[in-house]
Amino acid sequence: MTKILLERQGYRVLAANSPSEALRLAQEHAADIRLLMTDVVMPGMNGRELAKNLAPLCPKVKCLFMSGYTANVIAHHGVLDEGVYFISKPFSLPDLAAKVREVLDR
Repeated sequence: MTKILLERQGYRVLAANSPSEALRLAQEHAADIRLLMTDVVMPGMNGRELAKNLAPLCPKVKCLFMSGYTANVIAHHGVLDEGVYFISKPFSLPDLAAKVREVLDR
């Protein structure tokens, strides 16, 4: 659903079903990736680990973390640290568009 919403805003989206697939796509498209939008909690690798593993491939990539978990749970994953971009699920199209633009513009 997020892919469709972003494409309707004019963004080109590489969607991955897993962190390992995201890393594979990053190897193939590193120069084109400006934003990583990832869930905080995922099987196999959390969002922070994915961002860390992606950084050498895409050093200028910005990250936007998302989650449906409460802020209390997310805080334990280090995502609510200052300077980290985060959006709570569920989100509306206007909220998503504004947050993505905010992250890309900084």
